[in-house]
Amino acid sequence: MDDFDHQLLGLLRANARASAALLAHRLGVARTTIANRIARLEKAGVIVGYTVQVRPDTQRETIAAWMSIAVEGNQAREVIARLLGEPGVTALHDTNGRWDLLAEVSATSLDGLASVLERVRLIRGISATETSIHLTSYKAS
Repeated sequence: MDDFDHQLLGLLRANARASAALLAHRLGVARTTIANRIARLEKAGVIVGYTVQVRPDTQRETIAAWMSIAVEGNQAREVIARLLGEPGVTALHDTNGRWDLLAEVSATSLDGLASVLERVRLIRGISATETSIHLTSYKAS
């Protein structure tokens, strides 16, 4: 993946329903270039699906968790691209210390959470993970 692919993925993450014409305009290329790149990213497994973002107050209760992730060698870019394409990953953070990345994940059931965790663990370049389920939040006054 090159910088253009990362820019395209960023625009698609912001609005997966953006037309090829709009994406082409924003990136300064032809619509066919956009269509070909998206097809290539889908075929390569970089784009693994599309999702809908829903207002939090309209959703069923979700199970939230944090997944600490260790990345093998210099595979961070590839791992990050795959994680950002995972529908169960709601946010991704670069960290220092023992873990390389911190992924916020969510699902509507424990089975769903197990599926998300399994898909993440199967991403090539991830050497270890540790997951903590969010139980309660407290606000400082």
